[in-house]
Amino acid sequence: MPFVLELVISLFLVAGALFALIGSIGLARLRDFFMRLHGPTKASTLGLGCLLIGSLLYFSFQRGGLSVHEAIVTVFLFVTAPVSAHMMAKAALFRGVDKDGPSRNYPDR
Repeated sequence: MPFVLELVISLFLVAGALFALIGSIGLARLRDFFMRLHGPTKASTLGLGCLLIGSLLYFSFQRGGLSVHEAIVTVFLFVTAPVSAHMMAKAALFRGVDKDGPSRNYPDR
């Protein structure tokens, strides 16, 4: 495998891991539901997208052709992650989740 390709794959993998780490920290540290929803959604799209692109490059080079599995998973990820985040935000708005105060993660009583 050429060194340049190894470098590109490594950069995608490290970038994906960093985005996933930042999203995890955002999920733990942000104060309300809508902020918590934003961090992991962006991190999953960018982080997992970078990891899948790195995997696509690696297996495409190893097998001598385009790795269709990673390409399909990447396309589905980029289509479904924003839609699912939008649906969760709409459900939270419908349920009346407080946008200004911190969420306590307690069930309704």
